[in-house]
Amino acid sequence: MNSNVENLPPQVLRLVYKEVSALAADPPEGIKIYPSEEDITELHTAIEGPEGTPFAGGVFRMRLVLGKDFPAAPPKGYFLTKIFHPNVGHKGEICVNVLKRDWRAELGLRHVLLTIKCLLIHPNPESALNEEAGRLLLEDYTEYASRARLLTEIHAMGGHGGTSGAPQDPADGPQPKKHAVLQKRNIFIFDMAPVAEMVL
Repeated sequence: MNSNVENLPPQVLRLVYKEVSALAADPPEGIKIYPSEEDITELHTAIEGPEGTPFAGGVFRMRLVLGKDFPAAPPKGYFLTKIFHPNVGHKGEICVNVLKRDWRAELGLRHVLLTIKCLLIHPNPESALNEEAGRLLLEDYTEYASRARLLTEIHAMGGHGGTSGAPQDPADGPQPKKHAVLQKRNIFIFDMAPVAEMVL
């Protein structure tokens, strides 16, 4: 596992540890925090899909990675749960200004998480990583919402065997989960093949 712990100065590590501990003890509404005991520079979270959006009822796993230049440079954010959203690329990368040109060291991780949750409510098609989702959002919202809802039901709803949700037990760490998640996803997509064919 690539860790940036050894690359960050001790004072930055102390600040990160303090902020992550505060987030875990008092997380923003609709967001759960799963800090890694092995690597404080990688933060796993689970974000509840906001009501009134195509993502409602889903739980979306995400991770923030703090690079060696943090906090001068912003963390990188990735959705681990598959999502149909203009500002989320096919590999889960997130495009939001607070993770780019609007970043300031004093903003902190809580602000980043809240901004990403807000992105689920107010997508920004002008800076789309998923061009198809961006185009549908602008031209045919009903179709956009239908596609986003379908992927939410398949991948983000635990009752459907989706790939989202947070670790069920503390021993289920971030890295080993990745392989298990892919296995679950493959089995589930195979079972859902007739539905996928109907919507494609």
